[in-house]
Amino acid sequence: MGKIIGIRREDKNEWEKRVPLVPADIRWLKETHDIHTIVQPSKLRIFSDEEYRQAGAEISEDLNRAGVIYAVKEIPAHLFQKNKTYVFFSHTIKGQAYNMPMLQTMVDLGCNLIDYERVIDEKNQRLIFFGRYAGLAGMLDTLHGYGQKLMARGTPTPFAKIKQAYQYDSLAAAKESIAAIGSEIDSQGFPAELCPLIVGFSGYGNVSRGAQEIFDLLPHKILSAEAMLEMAENFSNDNLNLYKVVFSEDDMVRPRQGAFSLPDYYAHPEKYESKFENYLPLLSILVNCIYWTEKYPRLVRKEYLKNRTILESNLKLQVIGDISCDINGSIEITNRATKPDDAFYTYFAETDCFENGIKPLGVTVMAVDNLPCEFPRESSLEFSAVLRDFVSAISAADFSSKDSSMELPFAICKALILRQGNFSNDYQYMHNFLNSAELDKSHR
Repeated sequence: MGKIIGIRREDKNEWEKRVPLVPADIRWLKETHDIHTIVQPSKLRIFSDEEYRQAGAEISEDLNRAGVIYAVKEIPAHLFQKNKTYVFFSHTIKGQAYNMPMLQTMVDLGCNLIDYERVIDEKNQRLIFFGRYAGLAGMLDTLHGYGQKLMARGTPTPFAKIKQAYQYDSLAAAKESIAAIGSEIDSQGFPAELCPLIVGFSGYGNVSRGAQEIFDLLPHKILSAEAMLEMAENFSNDNLNLYKVVFSEDDMVRPRQGAFSLPDYYAHPEKYESKFENYLPLLSILVNCIYWTEKYPRLVRKEYLKNRTILESNLKLQVIGDISCDINGSIEITNRATKPDDAFYTYFAETDCFENGIKPLGVTVMAVDNLPCEFPRESSLEFSAVLRDFVSAISAADFSSKDSSMELPFAICKALILRQGNFSNDYQYMHNFLNSAELDKSHR
């Protein structure tokens, strides 16, 4: 028998039905590379145990014989085994405090960690991701929230017919439904008092493209950020079209001195400040799709929302679909992550408080942090189709070798956070996260 890999049962929450490798690709790995797969049993997984068994996998709780273990989400710290290789979304590269104990355990046990988030090509483009499906599901959920909020305000619209992503039988069914609503708007329009109905997308990557894929099924016109500001006083009452604005970095921030430079912004974000609040009075919906850490400026601040309320200015912004879901991050009023069956909460700036659910007043936030779970079959199929091509090389790698390069593809080398418990060159900075976590723990 050739190499053996394991697939861990996902158990982070009841919505996590995704898999890293689907049955058809397990069969392909066996037939093409003589790689045997052990799959932990699961009643939750979107692909049944029997589907994996028929594909030639072994169903067993025991993954000890597997040299490499694949998962989707974080693995509980007590399940790691000494010197073993793990491939999953670790959610550690930003120093996420809640995962530092897990990371420390992997260091202590001399584990190898490959993180899907960092599987990139020579152009720094991600190769394995669920981002498109986060965008697809996030846009559906956001439009659903907008329709329900307008209903709560006494304004029925075609948007009220939009369901959340998980309530559709498939992505195809969801798209068919949105296209039908688009046809209804095209012929009958929506209430004129909503005009201009502008939807802003922060960012232009995989997540944003997925969100736009849904939005583009509705009748719309495209504006640049600059054109939106120029037309602010002269919008027509076109209730047969929405407007779409996609914001890039130079739309969202400005240098404190000098001219904007994209490389300089990412190298020295402290030299830049947000100018996004120029656009907020014009947006009805904001879909947030950007990568963010604390060193970057915020897009939506509590102080700004409070000032608008105090001045009794008309803020059109009704719903923020925070697909990025960084807690207290680029959207400061994202104060917690939600689940699909309880996806929304509403922020009231005048009292700086939150209420669960969609309310007529205030700004409603959609903050589901595992949106691809709402399309678990389709998203897993697409993810697995890319991952499977790296499995053989990962299985063949000798992580104990003194040869620093090994025989790993460039993309996997870039994703190797830990090798035998030691941080790879690109991740030396993560020592600081562990040190800070230990210092914080000692001060409690």
